[in-house]
Amino acid sequence: MAQLPCDSDGVCMLCKQKPSPSQTLSCRTCATPWHLSCLPSAPLSLSDSHWDCPDCSDTSNHYPVAPTADLVSAVHAIQADTSLTDQEKAKKRQELLAGSSDSSKDKAKTKDIFDGSLNCSICMQLPERPVTTPCGHNLCLRCFEKWVGQGKRTCANCRAQIPAKMASQPRINSQLAMAIRLAKAAKSGEGSSGPPKVYHFVRNQDRPDTAFTTERAKKTGKANACSGKIFVTVPPDHFGPIPSENDPIRNRGVLVGDTWEDRMECRQWGAHLPHVAGIAGQSGYGSQSVALSGGYEDDEDHGEWFLYTGSGGRDLSGNKRTNKLQSFDQKFENMNEALRVSCRKGYPVRVVRSHKEKRSSYAPESGVRYDGVYRIEKCWRKNGTQGCKVCRYLFVRCDNEPAPWTSDEIGDRPRPLPKIDELKGAVDITERKGDPSWDFDEEKGSWLWKKPPPESKKSVDIKAEDGTTIRVKRKAKNVSVKERLLKEFGCQICRKAMASPLTTPCAHNFCKACLEGAFSGQSFIRNRACGGGRTLRAQKNFMKCPSCSTDIADFLQNPQVNREMLAVIESLQRQAEDENSEESSDKNDENLHDPTEVSKPCDSSDKVLEEIKDNELNQPHKRRKE
Repeated sequence: MAQLPCDSDGVCMLCKQKPSPSQTLSCRTCATPWHLSCLPSAPLSLSDSHWDCPDCSDTSNHYPVAPTADLVSAVHAIQADTSLTDQEKAKKRQELLAGSSDSSKDKAKTKDIFDGSLNCSICMQLPERPVTTPCGHNLCLRCFEKWVGQGKRTCANCRAQIPAKMASQPRINSQLAMAIRLAKAAKSGEGSSGPPKVYHFVRNQDRPDTAFTTERAKKTGKANACSGKIFVTVPPDHFGPIPSENDPIRNRGVLVGDTWEDRMECRQWGAHLPHVAGIAGQSGYGSQSVALSGGYEDDEDHGEWFLYTGSGGRDLSGNKRTNKLQSFDQKFENMNEALRVSCRKGYPVRVVRSHKEKRSSYAPESGVRYDGVYRIEKCWRKNGTQGCKVCRYLFVRCDNEPAPWTSDEIGDRPRPLPKIDELKGAVDITERKGDPSWDFDEEKGSWLWKKPPPESKKSVDIKAEDGTTIRVKRKAKNVSVKERLLKEFGCQICRKAMASPLTTPCAHNFCKACLEGAFSGQSFIRNRACGGGRTLRAQKNFMKCPSCSTDIADFLQNPQVNREMLAVIESLQRQAEDENSEESSDKNDENLHDPTEVSKPCDSSDKVLEEIKDNELNQPHKRRKE
C-alpha cells in the first residue's frame, strides 16, 4: 500500500481530502503533515511528540551512525539557535544525522565537470548505477525500478514508451558509470601531489591467445577445446585477489571489471579455474572462487550481496547432463562443504559473473566478468522452489576496488548484513564465531589479511629457466582529466569520442553514423515467397547489437540521440581544446625566450618505447567470436 503525506495545501495525497487539525499528525524530524486515517500504523495518541513518518523511519538503506561528542554539540547548537523555526531546525537535524552535507559537497565537486547534464530524471542527482532509456535519458537503477514498480511504462522525462524487456531486466550503462567514477576521482585528487593514477582497460590488443580446437576433435566448437596455458603464477588453490607480482606478462594482476570471451579464457587468467563447475575449492581447505551463471533459479543477485545456491541435487547420469530439475536434497559435502569452510574461516572468495545470468541487472551483457572478492557471512539449508532442500550462502562484497556497476571512487566499506526472510524456516545454519581472516583495517582504510592466508598445497615456480623473472611494464601517459573522460565516452565501433551518441536498450553506446552504417543496406522487413509464387507473410529481420546478441531492430527504426551525453562530450571537447591551446602558447613563449635551446638526441630508453609503440600500432586487432 502506498504511503503519501499531505501536500503544501494540507490535502492528503492518498485520499484527496483535507483532514481536520485533529486528524493531522506532523513528523518530528521533517515536520511533514500526514493524514492520521491514511497511515497503515497510526500512533497511540496525537500527543506523541516522538513520532517519525514512514520516510524518516525507514533506515534500511542507511548505515548506523554512532553518536559522537561533535554530533551532540552540533545538535545542541541547532536547538539553541533562536533565528530558526521549528521546521528549519528539524530539517537541519535531519541533514546532520543523515550525513547529506558531505555527500552534497562531493556531488557539487563533480557537478561542475558534467554541469548537471547527466542528472537522473527523477532524483535530479548524478545517477548511481545509471540506466539509460532508449529515448536518451539517464536514471538511477533504484529510481528506475521504483518508477517501473508503480506500473509506469513511460520515460519519466519525455513520456516515451519503455520496452517491456528493459522494464523487467534493466541494464546498467557501465560506460557512463565509469566516466562518473573517473570524474569523482579526478575532482577529489585536485591539488594532491604524486604520480598520476593509472587506469587499466581491457583492449583487443592486450587479449591473450584464446582456447583452440585440436585436429583430432570430432566436433567443432569449444566442447573439445584445449584450455591453453595459464598466464598468472598463482597456484590453483590461491585465495583472494591476484596481485600484479603474479602477472609477469602485463604486470598489473587481475583487476575488477576485466572481461573475457568465455570460461575457457577466464581460466587462463586464474580468476575461476573450472570450465563448467560453478564452485572452485576443496572440501577440507576452502573455496577460492564461484561463478554466477544462472544455473539455479533460487539465486538472488543484489550486486553488493547475493544469495548463492550450492551444487548437487540433480540426476546427471546417462544423457541427463543438462538436467535442470532437483531430484534429491543437497548436503554440505564436496564443493558445498568447501564454501562452508570459507564461511567459518572468513576467507575472500573471487566472484565472476556470466552473461548467462539473465535475471540479474548486474550481469554483463556478454562474456565473463571479474567482479572482485566477496566474503561468505552465513550458510544454511532450506526448501528450494522445486521442493528439495538446497544449500544457501550469503555473499557480501569486501573488495578494495569499486564494483563495475557503481560510480564510487573507493572500494567497499563494512556494511550491515541484509535481512534474509528465508532464515526463519532454515536448518543447519552456520555462522562465523571468531574473527575473519580477511577483514577491514580502520587505520589503513583497506581490506587485508588479518590472519596469515592458508598455505598453498601446490608447488609453483615463478621463475624462468635462466632464473630471471620476466616482467613487462608500460608507462602511462600523463593525460588530463578531460582527455580521460573523452576516452571513456568512446564509441564501441570507431573507438573515438562519440558524435551524436546513441544508447541501445542493452546499455551500449555508439555514434549514430557508426551504428546506422553497420546496418546499412538491411531492411527491417523481409518479404518471402514460396516456390509456386504465392506470397508468404513478411518476416521481421533480426538485427544484432555490435557488442552483444540483443535484437535492436525496433530501436533502429527511430533512434533517439542521447542529448544529455552529447552536451557533456561537446563541453569536454571545448575544455580540452582550450587546455591544449594554452599549453601550446606557453611552449611557444618558452622557445622565444630561450633561443639557445638545442634538441637532445633520444637515448636508448626512448628508442625502446618508440619501438613498442610502433609494434602496438602495427599489431593486427583480434575480433571476438560471436
